[in-house]
Amino acid sequence: MAARRIPPIQIVNNIRRLRFERGEMTQQELAERIGVTRQTVIAIEASRYSPTLELAFRIAAAFAVPLDEVFQLQPHEHR
Repeated sequence: MAARRIPPIQIVNNIRRLRFERGEMTQQELAERIGVTRQTVIAIEASRYSPTLELAFRIAAAFAVPLDEVFQLQPHEHR
């Protein structure tokens, strides 16, 4: 039986939009609220790093929104 190929996905986020909707919260302010470095926030916001589930929930809590308002899964685009 051949294994079924699962299409790749990527996690996209709305962190930048949410920061600006919250009075232009800086990346440093968000980092302090969730207990990580500014560099980690930069990497997550740029979709270069996917946060752990715990960190994803902390980010959502910092914005007081549901997790799926911050992060969504979408099919990975092949070029």
